[in-house]
Amino acid sequence: MEIQTEASDFAQKPIVDLMQILRMRKNLLLSGLAVILLATTVSCAPLKTTQTGVPMSEDDLKRKRNEDIEDSVFSNVFSSSNGATQGGGIGVNSFLWRATLDTISFMPLITADAFGGVILTDWRASLDAPNERFKMNIYILGRQLRADGVRVSVFRQVLDNNVWRDANVPAETMTKVEDAILSRARQLRNVSLSQE
Repeated sequence: MEIQTEASDFAQKPIVDLMQILRMRKNLLLSGLAVILLATTVSCAPLKTTQTGVPMSEDDLKRKRNEDIEDSVFSNVFSSSNGATQGGGIGVNSFLWRATLDTISFMPLITADAFGGVILTDWRASLDAPNERFKMNIYILGRQLRADGVRVSVFRQVLDNNVWRDANVPAETMTKVEDAILSRARQLRNVSLSQE
């Protein structure tokens, strides 16, 4: 009998271990699902509304985002506590940075990273040519005000049968934007030097 008991205990022991493993896997799975659920609920942003409680349109959200970016960039980066212009708080040349934002102010901004020197715009179509739209990526490449300190990429799309299709952009377009930014940066530097 004792041999049978040992054999039956041995036969039931793997079943008990298997049950414990299944319970642990179930608990681990439930914990993982709880973490995922918590992460998704935390990352969901509330619907943005106006002061009257009406949901904001997409255009209003873009305009507000651009205002927030400009406010944070110009007030935090270019002004000290007494309002004097400075360039020490960013990772790229402050004249090129400010000149770039001034030059492309007509474009809706997606992001403006003053430390990395990256400005990305959203698509924009003009009222004169609603079947054509443009977007720009601008990279400020260093801390010196140099002719090769800014690089511009311009993208163009044309509306064809209600579908936006990529189109060529003349190379001189990018050069003209770069020249406009550099010209504005020189103006800003000259004004800064004359005030010292």
